Amino acid sequence: IVNSSRTFKIILIPPQDSNDDDVSLFDAEEDASARKSRIKHPVASFFHLFFRVSAVLVYLLCEWLSSSFIAGMVAIILLLSCDFWTVKNITGRLMVGLRWWNQVDDDGKSQWVFESRKVGRNPPSNSESRIFWLGLIICPIIWVILAFSTLISFKIKWLAVVLMGVVLQGANLYGYVRCKVGSRTSLKNMATSYLGQQFLKQVWIATGFISNRGMLNNRRAALYLTDAV
Repeated sequence: IVNSSRTFKIILIPPQDSNDDDVSLFDAEEDASARKSRIKHPVASFFHLFFRVSAVLVYLLCEWLSSSFIAGMVAIILLLSCDFWTVKNITGRLMVGLRWWNQVDDDGKSQWVFESRKVGRNPPSNSESRIFWLGLIICPIIWVILAFSTLISFKIKWLAVVLMGVVLQGANLYGYVRCKVGSRTSLKNMATSYLGQQFLKQVWIATGFISNRGMLNNRRAALYLTDAV
């Protein structure tokens, strides 16, 4: 009798953690949120605020920094011009995917074009979008306040400079709002729809009030007839 011995190897496989897939999914979501929150174009974000903030600071401090009105006016106009060109041609396209421009068609007519990037194609960063819109909205408001203060303090010589700041930065604000919201017809449709909804709401309330009042009068008449009987 021959005893044959066989050798068996037992390989212990550790149980796989079912949470690995969940962890990887959470990591992917965290990476996506980090990509949305980070600043993709730091140079563009810097110059988006640099020129317009510098123009306001030079206007507020020019009387203390220099006694020359011409030097201060030229510096402010240069900063406003650089800001207008930078915001219109560079920062709007890079930071939020919007741009607007003027073109002349074959008939010689001037047309304004307002364009926005598609939503699914390279979405803008949340941080850059916040920086862009805050700088775009706050600075024109500051120039409007400075315009009123110039009129109140009778500094007429600075009025042209302040109005230039209002016009240039207000033009960029208007252009990008048009890009974000839509064309003029879209704005009209929104306003018409809102007014129509308010009108129908008031009619509905008035109709309900009349019907409720009629029901109340009918109830009073029924009670009166019951008491009379």
